[in-house]
Amino acid sequence: MLGEYRIEGRGAAEIAADVERAVGAGELEPGQLLPPMRELAARLGVNPNTVAAAYRTLRERGVIETAGRRGSRVRPKPATTGRDQLPDVPAGVRDLSSGNPDPALLPALAPVLAAVATECDRDPVLYGADPVEPELERMARAELAADGVPDAPLTVTSGSLDAAERVLLAHLKPGDAVAVEDPGWSRTLDLVPALGLRTVPVAVDDEGPRADALRRALETGARALIVTARAHNPTGAAVSAARARALRAVLRAHPHTLLIEDDHGHGIVDLPLHPLAGGTHHWAFVRSVAKAYGPDLRLATLSGDEVTVDRVRGRLRLGPGWVSRLLQRTVVRMWADGVVDGPAVAAEYRARRDLLVDALADHGIEAHGRSGMNVWVPVPDETGAVSGLLHAGWAVAPGARYRLATPPGIRITVSTLTPEEAGPLAAAVARAVTPARGRVQA
Repeated sequence: MLGEYRIEGRGAAEIAADVERAVGAGELEPGQLLPPMRELAARLGVNPNTVAAAYRTLRERGVIETAGRRGSRVRPKPATTGRDQLPDVPAGVRDLSSGNPDPALLPALAPVLAAVATECDRDPVLYGADPVEPELERMARAELAADGVPDAPLTVTSGSLDAAERVLLAHLKPGDAVAVEDPGWSRTLDLVPALGLRTVPVAVDDEGPRADALRRALETGARALIVTARAHNPTGAAVSAARARALRAVLRAHPHTLLIEDDHGHGIVDLPLHPLAGGTHHWAFVRSVAKAYGPDLRLATLSGDEVTVDRVRGRLRLGPGWVSRLLQRTVVRMWADGVVDGPAVAAEYRARRDLLVDALADHGIEAHGRSGMNVWVPVPDETGAVSGLLHAGWAVAPGARYRLATPPGIRITVSTLTPEEAGPLAAAVARAVTPARGRVQA
């Protein structure tokens, strides 16, 4: 059942910690069956309720899953082994796997930080101050209003994933189901089970989550939906006007659904926003500055209904207190000075996506990349495609990191792809994929 590994511990916390450590270290593998609770309790000399409490903790942390009489197993993708942890890229291999923006398109931080630091020396932020920089709130609200997001309370979090976690915890309890995009962002697919919640996959096409798939997810009990507005990772999908109308119609029939919209592509996407916000009782609309201004800024604005934002603000007060006002002022100055030419950056990323998608089409290979920095390529043999490309000198991300029920694929980050590289890369993809296609057809 567990091979040579023996679970240890006397208390529930010790047993859970031992299993979690073993899963993280690879000593217990995904899919491995754990001992029945009474059997493990007898071996450890503890009450069965102690083991039951340990297993419950492990389920809530996303480490194991329980299927009734079939017992408890290590999850196929346990939260202790994050799916976004890419292997090191060997020397001499072109890295197109990371999902990072092009550093050359990010603004220089040194002069802005120096100027803001001088301001903060004259007017330091002390305990008890407003957690949100007034000018940041004013500017963020103006942009949200221009994009059709309902006027609502606003706060600041440490990035979009931090916002999603806080909103989910503000409304849901362990065991609740969350509708997630499939394929979708690997960190979201890890976060949901790590919070003790269940993922319900919603199929995605180039126009965003499919309305029929969302309807099924909500009718089967999903209490929340996380959706990417634009620059969907990994497929590049962007919610179209027609798809937004269809999704809003589904949500109107399920008004108690908690809606979280992630618009992390704001500032690097040249497609219009079609928000879903406001159609349910509880909602949150999140915009981070990571892709356009730099991942290390760790700042996102969160707008939402009064109850949701109030709960997030309250929990922030009990933890970090606030997101650094120095960083908030830095973002304000960059916005005010226009240090990022959003349309130009969006056009550059679009050109790089289009080059690769067109080059792949010349080889008869389907690819998706409507917005953002990534291109998604469906493949029949994911492992073979990744290995073949690595052998040819290209590192790409395996689709398994981003999918639940979706067929295999690979994600190629085009943020730094040059025009000279698009053709050779497409040819390498064709060589890596064609043999597998031949075997499937044989």
